[in-house]
Amino acid sequence: MKEKAKLTLADFESVSTNEELLKVIKKKKISIDKVEVKLAYEKELKELQVELVKLQQWIAKNNKRVAVIFEGRDAAGKGGSIRRFMEHLNPRSMRLVALNKPTDVEKGQWYFQRYIKELPNPGEIVFFDRSWYNRAVVEPVMGFCTKEQYKTFLVQVPEFEHMLYEDGVIIIKFWLSISKDEQLRRFDARNDNPLKRWKFSPVDKKGQELWDKYTYYKNEMFSKTHTTYSPWIVVKTNDKKKARVECIRHVLSQFNYEEVEESKTVSNPDPNIVMRYYRSANHLD
Repeated sequence: MKEKAKLTLADFESVSTNEELLKVIKKKKISIDKVEVKLAYEKELKELQVELVKLQQWIAKNNKRVAVIFEGRDAAGKGGSIRRFMEHLNPRSMRLVALNKPTDVEKGQWYFQRYIKELPNPGEIVFFDRSWYNRAVVEPVMGFCTKEQYKTFLVQVPEFEHMLYEDGVIIIKFWLSISKDEQLRRFDARNDNPLKRWKFSPVDKKGQELWDKYTYYKNEMFSKTHTTYSPWIVVKTNDKKKARVECIRHVLSQFNYEEVEESKTVSNPDPNIVMRYYRSANHLD
């Protein structure tokens, strides 16, 4: 039986870049399909992150106010996507907002009040890891708000976002769509990994059990809050890596920033992964 080709210490010592190593591997006819996919993803991600840095500088220079909202079921990849956005941005003109449950004082305030103070200042990008849309899906599913509070929210949110739009705040709303089977797989992976176990909460445990209820409220949210001035962008996230780069592409595609024509990568997202919610009759979730 013919022995499989292997990389030797001499092979590693003879190269100084990933490209040179790949040439050696191909010459020896060693199969590394998964490695090549990962390398291609990292290369594409880096090029897109370069564009994000350019975009951030343009936003700061032109005093734009940008809010990027990430919503979706638990384990859909909100945190991972946001980390790739923020990884190389200047922290002085960028923030992450991930609010805890409201305090007793906040519960007595107008629902949107605690979010208003988190909105972007001139020249700033703010990333929301969940947002005021907690009241659209999670709260009614889990019984954290009354029916009256829920109905009032759905009436007010389009007006609230229209006021922001008229005042020049740019809002990009992502819904990260994940299948039920993939969510369960990610839940199991979290429990098996001590570094990720903290992510698994009692609310997460209900995610599978109340799947259909989540679906109902998600569809209600889309039908009541998808507007021309603040549309919902659905992203298929069963493949996390593809979802991350396509989210970045969508954000880049919304701005005619300086040097955009000099980009080394495609800035328009894949319409099979990123789409306005009504463009796809069948979402993963």
